[in-house]
Amino acid sequence: MNFQTIASRPTLRRCLQTLALVAATSAAIGSASAAPNYPFGSHRQAYVSGTLSPSVGRAAADQSTASFYRSWKQRYLKPACKAGEYRVAAQTDTAYVVSEGQGYGMLVTVMMAGNDPEAQTLFDGLHRYNRGHPSGGNRDLLSWAQDINCNNVAGNSSASDGDLDIAYALLLADAQWGSGGSINYLSEARKVIAAIRASTIHPNNKLVHLGDWVSPGSATHYNSTRSSDWMLGHFRAFGAKLGDSYWTGVLDAHQNLLSRMQSTYAPNTGLLPDFIVNTNTTARPANPDFLEGENDGWYGWNAGRVPWRLGIDAAVSGDSRSRTAARKLNQWAKSKSGNNPSNLRSVYKLDGTAMGNYNSVFFTAPFAAAAAVDTDQAWLDKLWSYMANGSPGDYYGDSVKLLTMLAVSNNWIKP
Repeated sequence: MNFQTIASRPTLRRCLQTLALVAATSAAIGSASAAPNYPFGSHRQAYVSGTLSPSVGRAAADQSTASFYRSWKQRYLKPACKAGEYRVAAQTDTAYVVSEGQGYGMLVTVMMAGNDPEAQTLFDGLHRYNRGHPSGGNRDLLSWAQDINCNNVAGNSSASDGDLDIAYALLLADAQWGSGGSINYLSEARKVIAAIRASTIHPNNKLVHLGDWVSPGSATHYNSTRSSDWMLGHFRAFGAKLGDSYWTGVLDAHQNLLSRMQSTYAPNTGLLPDFIVNTNTTARPANPDFLEGENDGWYGWNAGRVPWRLGIDAAVSGDSRSRTAARKLNQWAKSKSGNNPSNLRSVYKLDGTAMGNYNSVFFTAPFAAAAAVDTDQAWLDKLWSYMANGSPGDYYGDSVKLLTMLAVSNNWIKP
């Protein structure tokens, strides 16, 4: 019986397609074998003097992080619709895949190299998936959402947070494995960084736009920004790696706005709102339902990532501005919770009034990164225990928790 006859039968044809997918994926796994320069657990990235580590010790912290990674990988890292491609299964109400999740996946896998022998294969597969779903606004950015069949949904534009993490992860891949293999990571990073600059940075105030869909014709969105996109360490790395002082200006613009928002709107808490508007005049928290919902002007499901971003930048760069902002958040969280991480709640007004009545790992875990650049060892240990002993939850909380664990266990790296 010839192949054409076999392939004409639907069931057998599907079997052959499955075998071809498996074979292609197996070939891809076999081809990605570069030795990592910063293997997980080597702690080669120096943190600034005075940065705290969990008292359990590095070996135990590494073990907990690696164990949670295995759970995260099994639950969320999935083959995509084409052989050799991977995606992070966010399974939100809107989409099966979102660009932020792809960025998280790339950050996680590049830092887990040396522990997971498939790390580079998975990283490359995530990148290939991204390149297959370009944004309609700029083809070097990622279209922000796809369904389970890998089709774009909810428009065809970018979300800045995903692309920022993707660009940073590509720089890490160049540092981790070099760019002489099947993917030139440095070249790909340069493309994404150039696209971010061209399409998602405000040309005047140098603040991050919400995505490449924002245009001057929509003044409200054009002069707004999302606090969780203020990835200070990323801006720092873009400038250093590319030798481009433009990114120092971007870094300073965000540091300045961070300081103003904390001192003006949250002097006792340091909390930032999800969205900030009027960035061209006098910046302020967004009104309810500005973009996502009634919590848009509060410390909600976007801003909850800020303590992690600030904490790891302070730990790696030593920037006193990041350290000051992170410590303000940490000291509020410690006081508000009565030194019990489980007492932290899900959404807060900027004055510290709790609006949610439940504890969420998404809101609690990031404070561990901020605690690591403060001085209370016992509080950091409680936050670490909360993370290390917690049960898996959903994609969003688990991804942010894993990235925070990588940061606090001294497994974060910079380009």
